[in-house]
Amino acid sequence: MSPMPETGLTSVEAAERLKRFGANQLPEKRSDTLLSIFIAQFNSPFIYVLLAAALVSLGLGQLLNGIFIFVVLLINATIGTVQEYSAQRSMAALKKMVPHFASVIRDGITQQVSTSEIVPGDIVELVSGDKVPADLKLKSCQNLLINESILTGESLASTKQATTATDNTALLSEKTDHAFAGTIVTHGRGIGEVIATGARSQVGLIASELYVRETIKPPLLQRIERFTLRVSLGVLLVIALIFVITLLRGQDLATVFLLGVALAVSAIPEGLPAAITVALAIGMRRMAKVNVIVRKLVAVESLGSCTYIASDKTGTLTVNEMTAKTILMPDNQRYSVSGQGLNLNGDISANGFVNDENQALQKLVRCGLLANEAQLTLHNSEWLATGDGVDLAFLVLAAKQGFDHQHAAQDYPELSRIPYESENSFSACVNRVDGEQYVHVKGSAECVLSMCDSAVTGNPLIVEDIYRQVDELAGQGYRVLALASGQLTADLVALDQPPEKLTFLGLVGMIDPLRPEAHAAVKQCRAAHIDVAMITGDHPKTALALARELEIADQHSTVVTGREITEAAQQSEQALSALITSSKVFARVEPAQKLQIVEQLIKDGHFVAVTGDGVNDAPALRHAHVGIALGKRGTDVARESSDLVITDDNFASIVQGILQGRIVYNNIRKVVFLLISTGAAEMTLFIYSVLFGYPIPLFPIQLLWLNLVTNGIQDVALAFEPKEGNELPRPPRPPAETIFNRLMLERVFINALVMGSLAFAVFVWALSQGMSEEAARNITLLLMVLFENVHVLNSRSETQSIFRQFFFGNPLLLFGMLAAQGIHIAAMYTPGLSGVLQIAPVTLQQWSVLLLIALTLIVVDELHKLLKQHQT
Repeated sequence: MSPMPETGLTSVEAAERLKRFGANQLPEKRSDTLLSIFIAQFNSPFIYVLLAAALVSLGLGQLLNGIFIFVVLLINATIGTVQEYSAQRSMAALKKMVPHFASVIRDGITQQVSTSEIVPGDIVELVSGDKVPADLKLKSCQNLLINESILTGESLASTKQATTATDNTALLSEKTDHAFAGTIVTHGRGIGEVIATGARSQVGLIASELYVRETIKPPLLQRIERFTLRVSLGVLLVIALIFVITLLRGQDLATVFLLGVALAVSAIPEGLPAAITVALAIGMRRMAKVNVIVRKLVAVESLGSCTYIASDKTGTLTVNEMTAKTILMPDNQRYSVSGQGLNLNGDISANGFVNDENQALQKLVRCGLLANEAQLTLHNSEWLATGDGVDLAFLVLAAKQGFDHQHAAQDYPELSRIPYESENSFSACVNRVDGEQYVHVKGSAECVLSMCDSAVTGNPLIVEDIYRQVDELAGQGYRVLALASGQLTADLVALDQPPEKLTFLGLVGMIDPLRPEAHAAVKQCRAAHIDVAMITGDHPKTALALARELEIADQHSTVVTGREITEAAQQSEQALSALITSSKVFARVEPAQKLQIVEQLIKDGHFVAVTGDGVNDAPALRHAHVGIALGKRGTDVARESSDLVITDDNFASIVQGILQGRIVYNNIRKVVFLLISTGAAEMTLFIYSVLFGYPIPLFPIQLLWLNLVTNGIQDVALAFEPKEGNELPRPPRPPAETIFNRLMLERVFINALVMGSLAFAVFVWALSQGMSEEAARNITLLLMVLFENVHVLNSRSETQSIFRQFFFGNPLLLFGMLAAQGIHIAAMYTPGLSGVLQIAPVTLQQWSVLLLIALTLIVVDELHKLLKQHQT
């Protein structure tokens, strides 16, 4: 696009371009309606089988059975609709990244224009504090610094130069002649021509990524879908087999269909969706207590399933505040600086001893204080910071050394200044100190050393030694600043040119420090067999140094850059996979490349959690199995794109979230085991009856009562189980592992066989004693209720004996057991209900005998647990 004159576009031209290019707004995806979400709840194999059963019941005149099934389906669909209904707020959050108004030159004058009306070709003026309204090609700059961390992940503000042309293949962080929509001007001024608006801007491209690609289904949904499909196919196969057998025996079609309905109701775990929802909701409340807010219910379990955490560096593992951490004097004396960020508490010490009287150190710190354009002011008991992160770090350093940074202008009046310019690589300020004029300079070592001819410590100025110190600090991940000062005569106060013959004061190493809790949190993740990787837009040396400090990387580890990711992706998927597998540290990574990393990890079989706080993290947060945003420092975009939000910005809270996620999944397995094994027992009971030519042992409505009312109380209570204590040391479940794994299959088969066989034996015995079919069904149903009461104790742990568990650890479960038995007994004595269910009271002796039969189930399950322990 050809450069426009400084008069900018005319109003007519702007209106024409607005029609051609459209408004400067981000694209929005149409949200699903409540009706479409509700209808989607019926897209499940379980639901198909139950719908068929309900229709058959109505066709056979079994109105009560049919209505009962439909009510169950409606309740489950309502729960699912409430759970899944969420508006597409990511787009709205991204729109907030674009300011409402901007200074635009049109018709030869500067005017405030709504950002939605900005068009390509507009000339935009930028000043400190502005958010850039669109992607710009800079025409002129004056000390322009722009914080692009939301796009690039870099802690430091980017220095802009209108005279430096970059090509389209350059990384965002390398495009010094561009400014991007949503980034923040931290210092200086600039004028730029709009080159992209709305969806064509960099932030717009990120917005498109949020819904262009298919969202990965959470691990729990994947496992539940596979599980329900297999159970449904198995049920249909058994029903078809029994259907053929009964027809061949000459039974009437109505009886055969009624038997099919009964089998479907017995085998399908109708209470499973509600029980899973309750388990997830409990996990959500427990997570909230450890500062993890769940935005999407299934994410509760997803975090516990993760095998890989891809963490952003800036603001997640670090505090996102530049901090002076080390000082090297010309005589090789090293000082350490405690504290971090904008916290003024801390000190400067050498070998563990604080020395506030060292004059050379005092001069160095004072130089950083005065050659400074930032402000740090106290407002309502909080420090408000404005200006460049490096300048702010020097203000904090001065406060730690005892200087009053708020009154520096009064204590050391400023006489003249050379502002920082990237071309010069230094800034300078002349101040009155003790009645004399001194110039204070800070900048790159190469630039500052060229102005010096002596060292403050009196040692000879050996430039080679200073450069060796610079390389040493840079290799440790520090950004290195050099400082110098010198006395001026009155005629040189104006600073028309760079000063000369200065005294070199020393070097200051700065870094965006790690969060204090980050190292321990990473160690806990490793103990939980979870890989942790750092993904950042920062410099590779800085990333590697921090990763080694966190023990994410060791001395032999290498860094993979974003450019290498792109090159590998262009070669082949195998090359990309090999490259990503080779490292846990990724630097100079852009949003699209971060998304490539996450997607390749998923293809390689990992369940991936992604943490982040910036706009650049949004696509990866959205498309990972679970996205984790920071609540305090995180942008709206990151939070709205995430599944979980860490309210205290503490990486360590993720570990507690992992623990709760694993507890939730274990509890879901316990509920599944309870429901499937009792359903399989009912199927076994029916199969025996068909094979041996006996009547239907239980009617469909009795089975619904058994599965939803008596067992329904207990399975919900089972979801409240506390932790067993060995959740974290276990490795994450293999990604390909199903809920119905070998251990559960064994337990279901054994327990179902025992319950079904004993229930059939009691049914046959009752008929042999001359009882009516209704009476035999009555005691068989009571026995099944007692089996469920006992079986829920077996379900509390897959491996621990019930005699090793704290019996009162889940009071709600004990209440559920008593309530389930009490409700059934009450139904026996309730007129109307007892008639519908075709049940009647039993004697205390009958009840006691049935209870003893049910208690044999504990013996069987304990023997199985003991056998498995000896095998492992």
